Amino acid sequence: MDKRVCVIGAGSSGIAAAQVLDARGIPFDCFETGSEVGGNWRYGNDNGMSSAYRSLHINTSRDLMEYRTFPMPEDLPDYPSHWQIAAYFDAYVDHFGLREAISFRTEVVKVEPRPAGGFDVTLRVRDVHGDVSEPEVRRYSDVVVANGHHWDPRWPEPSYPGAETFPGEQLHAHYYRTPDVLEGKRVLVLGIGNSASDIAVESSRVAAETYLAMRRGAHVIPKFLFGVPTDHLTSSPLARGPLPLQQLGMAAMLRLAQGRVTDYGLPRPDHAVLHAHPTVSDDLLTRLGHGDITVRPNIDRFEGSKVFFVDGTAAEIDTVVYCTGYKVTFPFLDERFVTARDNHVDLYRRVVDPEHPGLYFVGLIQPLGAIMPLAEAQSEWVADLVSGEGTLPSYDEMRRQIRVYDERLAKRYVASKRHTIQVDFHAYLAEVVRERRASRERAGHVAPSLRSRVGRRLRRS
Repeated sequence: MDKRVCVIGAGSSGIAAAQVLDARGIPFDCFETGSEVGGNWRYGNDNGMSSAYRSLHINTSRDLMEYRTFPMPEDLPDYPSHWQIAAYFDAYVDHFGLREAISFRTEVVKVEPRPAGGFDVTLRVRDVHGDVSEPEVRRYSDVVVANGHHWDPRWPEPSYPGAETFPGEQLHAHYYRTPDVLEGKRVLVLGIGNSASDIAVESSRVAAETYLAMRRGAHVIPKFLFGVPTDHLTSSPLARGPLPLQQLGMAAMLRLAQGRVTDYGLPRPDHAVLHAHPTVSDDLLTRLGHGDITVRPNIDRFEGSKVFFVDGTAAEIDTVVYCTGYKVTFPFLDERFVTARDNHVDLYRRVVDPEHPGLYFVGLIQPLGAIMPLAEAQSEWVADLVSGEGTLPSYDEMRRQIRVYDERLAKRYVASKRHTIQVDFHAYLAEVVRERRASRERAGHVAPSLRSRVGRRLRRS
């Protein structure tokens, strides 16, 4: 079969894969359900998958989020808004001439492996009037899955007793857009991640009362420390030592800058800093200190409009916002083919499916840092594998590495469906670079300059 790659999705990872494939001269088609690029960062995306709310800004600074092949404009703020990020993605696509290679309003309905190799990809096109075409099947040698993992909301499992008869409004953070829906209400926000913090802060400015409930405590990291973006400090060469040293340094900086989270009424975290995905907020602790947000433990049950918490306290509530994360979902892949049970997918180096040669996943990671540069690195490795300039290790070796990853994950992070795809930015970037070099060496395509290029990339970040 002639080489031709199917890229699913034109969000931040999909367009990175498209750019790399195009630069390498590898034929590809990119399919996007919506009518624009940007995925989750396109506010009001007509593909229905964006979770962006109106006030959203990035939590990783501009310098660490940008594509290495296309730096962000220096006049952007340290933490741009979703509108600025979407404009940046538009500029990226147009700069590399990729827009014509993307089929918009085109849904990938099904991906099926062929017995002799390659994949049958079933497509369905929606025109500007909303009319949907008859399904069309195309054949591809390889498939890159880049459909994102922040679009299929995960509700509490199981639901809380009495929730089905709660007379107020219950919504997931995925559907939250503007604070007017909270104005004058008695609001309960469930969660302690980034969305929960942002929404609780917005609620505290317009709602009659705001409660923030959580299962466990969290370390709250400000966007700025000592006048610079916090990740400029944590990504410096001096901060890239062994994990215990990183934890010690981060804990010391947080203690010096803002004290203990318990001083603000939050529960004491049951884990060390960097053992869970961080909650990044400059406003949450201030609003807690003002008394505008009341902290509660997890929900126990609903009784009418009253919510009872596990500590026995209760509150009359009008609106509940569930910030309970997302499910890793591939609606175009049969579960007998690829499973994502409890958000866990068996992938070699978080990219390669050992069971199905030619199937790759780009951006299916939750980094302590930004996805975009990592998606670029993953795409370069995938391009090597597709073109034959790189080869994979044996099946047994790939399965062994997956077991090692799972074991390290279990030791490092708190048990949560949120942490099944967690990686450290710099460590994972170095891991992908090493694997890419090894794959080229296995194929007999050694790139002497690869190590030096990667060294410069790491130093710049």
